[in-house]
Amino acid sequence: MRMTKQEFLISSGLQTQVLEFWLEQRWLLPEEAAGELHFQDVDIARAHLIRQLKDDLGANDEGIDVILHLVDQVHGLRRVLLELRERMK
Repeated sequence: MRMTKQEFLISSGLQTQVLEFWLEQRWLLPEEAAGELHFQDVDIARAHLIRQLKDDLGANDEGIDVILHLVDQVHGLRRVLLELRERMK
């Protein structure tokens, strides 16, 4: 589901300042069209992950950077493996 910045803030429960910081850190990468940010469900899931890492596990900002980079790598590798599997069929 595609949503505006305001809809994302409501759905995620984030404050504007927190979202702005996360965007600066590139922890969230929404689509941009006509000067507006557009968020997806995956952005909500990623926001929840970041909150859990910070609030429940006590990860600091540098730790969040590393963890998100590793998560992205795992998802990328998974996508490649699925493509390979499909080609081998």
